[in-house]
Amino acid sequence: MTGPGQVGGVGDEHGYDVPPGPRGNPLLMTMRFMRKRGPLVRDAHARYGDTFSVQILPGPRTIVVHADPADVKEIFAADPSQFHAGEGNAILRPVMGDHSLLLTDDAEHQRGRKLLMPAFTGPAMRSYRPLVEGLAKEAVQGWHDGQRLVTLDAMNALTLEVILQVVFGVTDEERLAVLRPKVTRIVDIDAGILLSWIFPRLRKVPPWRGFFTNLREVDALLYAEIAERRAEHARDGLEGRDDVLSRLLRAGGGDGEEPLSDQELRDQLVTLLLAGHETTASALSWTLHELGQHPDLLTRATTAADQGDEVFLEACLKEAMRLHPIIDFVARSLQSDQVVAGRRLPRGTTVAPSIMLSHSRESSFADAHLFRPDRFLDGEVSAGTWIPFGGGVRRCIGAAFSLMEGTVVLREVLQRFAVHTEQPTGPRLRNITNVPDDKAPVILRAR
Repeated sequence: MTGPGQVGGVGDEHGYDVPPGPRGNPLLMTMRFMRKRGPLVRDAHARYGDTFSVQILPGPRTIVVHADPADVKEIFAADPSQFHAGEGNAILRPVMGDHSLLLTDDAEHQRGRKLLMPAFTGPAMRSYRPLVEGLAKEAVQGWHDGQRLVTLDAMNALTLEVILQVVFGVTDEERLAVLRPKVTRIVDIDAGILLSWIFPRLRKVPPWRGFFTNLREVDALLYAEIAERRAEHARDGLEGRDDVLSRLLRAGGGDGEEPLSDQELRDQLVTLLLAGHETTASALSWTLHELGQHPDLLTRATTAADQGDEVFLEACLKEAMRLHPIIDFVARSLQSDQVVAGRRLPRGTTVAPSIMLSHSRESSFADAHLFRPDRFLDGEVSAGTWIPFGGGVRRCIGAAFSLMEGTVVLREVLQRFAVHTEQPTGPRLRNITNVPDDKAPVILRAR
């Protein structure tokens, strides 16, 4: 017998129509999925087509990967009560926590999203912008003509400052000095550490034990910050404080809506850290890498930066995110048997729209292998084909923040420097994000 999420194969005796896909030892397949996901997915797509399945631990559970835009739209438009995104992201729970917006579903997710949304509206974005500009200016002023800048490291350092100061609201240098290395250690991990997110027993032995010890230390610092900020809120209502944490502390309390608890605040802050730090840094690194290889586009981007035209800068950022997907896929866990893309799938199956395959599809993006930002300016990109932030009611709540931050940083860089890329590079999977394999160094030329 096959249980939830476990299938006997195509057209099995239960009437399920699970697509074929690569098979093998579940542990080895899991390691391949975590370490070499790109080659695995591309090989499976070439062999099995737009829909295929893989089985990974724990369970093993079945993941059905979808690349056809029509199927992706169908999944994003499906009933969220039956297509659980939170359960699909369950691997993140040991770090992000039970209340993370990425890990909750149904009523709890709706409540969390309602309380977080005011911190990511247009007016909120406008209040964050000067802070991001100041941090970007400070970083760029430390660079010099002829410098070989390792963009991934530089962008990671900058986006970390944005998270700590604009999101967490920590500006005291002594506290920042304590937080920086500890927060970096949460993000800067390889796929091997992810095994302890799946197998709890590993958390008691090195090297996994050190990761969770560090995580508890970060938690203690965050809870102390939350307690201090709550005291400020009780005293003066956090008047004049526009960071995300302060906005979240002011959320709720009206219309019978309970405000966020300390645990919920902690989980949302760590979620914003993991979802918004290295992802944005990698997107910026890829963008600078591509501009450094295309002098004509660099000239246009430089002119746009000088003129304050962020439309083209955002198009460059979006095109880099298309050509070099930061996250490979999004996931939905079926809560009941469902027909998805014409196939009957059992409860417990994870359906996964593939960002990687969607973004490289020639029928959606002509000359998909080329870096061509103009595709985002001429109406060429159809709805539901560019999906770095997911889609439907679960689209990333921080999408606007990420694009604002990315365009602001690009503008500050290009107003001061031209960039030249030394050589092409490919992706490398680090934790759950794809980053430039050589960290995308560029040569800076002062303008």
